[in-house]
Amino acid sequence: MEMLSLREHHARTLLIHYRWDVEKLLAVLVEKGKADLFSEAGVSVVESEDTVTPLSSSSTAMCDICIEELPGDKMTKMDCGHAFCNDCWTEHFVVKINEGQSKRIRCMAHKCNAICDEAVVRNLVGKRHPDLAEKFDRFLLESYIEDNRMVKWCPSTPHCGNAIRVEDDEFCEVECSCGVQFCFSCLSEAHSPCSCMMWELWMKKCRDESETVNWITVHTKPCPKCHKPVEKNGGCNLVSCICGQAFCWLCGGATGRDHTWSRIAGHSCGRYIEDREKKTERAKRDLYRYMHYHNRYKAHTDSFKLESKLKETILEKVSISEERESRLRDFSWVTNGLCRLFRSRRVLSYSYPFAFYMFGEELFKDEMTNEEREIKQHLFEDQQQQLEANVEKLSKFLEEPFDQYTDDKVMEIRMQVINLSVIIDSLCKKMYECIENDLLGSLQRNTHNIAPYKSKGIEKASELAVCWSGKASTTTGKCLPSDCGTSGKRDRSFSFGTSDDKGCPSPKQPKKESYGGGFFDLNLPAEVLDRN
Repeated sequence: MEMLSLREHHARTLLIHYRWDVEKLLAVLVEKGKADLFSEAGVSVVESEDTVTPLSSSSTAMCDICIEELPGDKMTKMDCGHAFCNDCWTEHFVVKINEGQSKRIRCMAHKCNAICDEAVVRNLVGKRHPDLAEKFDRFLLESYIEDNRMVKWCPSTPHCGNAIRVEDDEFCEVECSCGVQFCFSCLSEAHSPCSCMMWELWMKKCRDESETVNWITVHTKPCPKCHKPVEKNGGCNLVSCICGQAFCWLCGGATGRDHTWSRIAGHSCGRYIEDREKKTERAKRDLYRYMHYHNRYKAHTDSFKLESKLKETILEKVSISEERESRLRDFSWVTNGLCRLFRSRRVLSYSYPFAFYMFGEELFKDEMTNEEREIKQHLFEDQQQQLEANVEKLSKFLEEPFDQYTDDKVMEIRMQVINLSVIIDSLCKKMYECIENDLLGSLQRNTHNIAPYKSKGIEKASELAVCWSGKASTTTGKCLPSDCGTSGKRDRSFSFGTSDDKGCPSPKQPKKESYGGGFFDLNLPAEVLDRN
């Protein structure tokens, strides 16, 4: 509004036309100028006083739609200068709203591209159809979410009514105020360091029957008569299908007049057939490779679920320890260690689907030579192994019955947990740097982006109080939710938030993370934690 000297509804019309992408809007402004910018978006800013002057109640005018001459107070003139009677305008607006065109209702005049003033639409429709006016408001406001790539609805089920807005980077992970954590880019569960494409392929692979087919290829052979897969359950290589057909397990040929165990005519079971062997070996290799990564992915996912259940038990130990008489009063290191454990478990879990596709042939076959792939795989697996070892150590120390130990023993565990938390945080950062710079960053056609690593875990959205208010003559606006840190309800005033280039809230809206009700920094040394 300030930059282009526009009224609010004109500015909003521009933003809706360019799908709330301010950079694109400004680029068109620089390239084509203000006149073309307004023309393409349907914004009519007329300088002539005669055109913008409203009709007086004492004058009369002809409506070109119903061909009736009516007093000026029964007519409405839009910014483009076209005037029609209120009844015709109302019917036009009602039809367009019911057709779902609330965001851009054009003037009724022939070949007029101007977008109607939303306040006029709301006022005329609200007099006869108050419910439809509310529907118009909702559609208009929801365009901010549905047309804006930086604002998305929370994918919770059932739907919580919140939307999240990020300011700079759409490749991030957020936690809605309803508690759901998700990837802002693809709206799936938070899955870094997997890219969205990798995660989609991995979930499809886990759901469909591709690996079942591989298992059938490796462990069964088709019956030569009914073609159903047959699994051998004995040592003899003469097998029989349930349809009654006997066949040779070695070559798959039906036994009978030409193929018996005493005489083989026309072919030999011992003759090497390269193509068939290659197909079987490849299927077996692919199956075992998938099983390797899937088993480890599932193991860490299961560990994460079990450790989440243990949280209440561990916090109960903290309560017991705090009540007894001892020189130790602060047990925030336990809460901090738990959060670090949960965060690193998730990283480890999703690192295996990433490795499956990063070092396989499905996505990057032509991007790396075999030698480059082997070097990068060893580099990544070394970091993965170090992280895995320290995560298991941290898990072991947190499960210790420290509520039964002496103060000296508890102090020893405390130091181990704090040190391991710092080490694990550093290893996670190094793994993400390796992925972003050495692995994905080195690809020629890099279509894979991952959410950045955050030491304190996925950022939780906060509701903002700034509302989108209309003019005094309009009804109260419905609400918006938002930010890599901001959210709001669909049935309340929509709130808007900002975040910096790291996905954190801006200094204007300071925000702290809390786990278990206390603020903390996992990277602080033990002495500072005690003082805090």
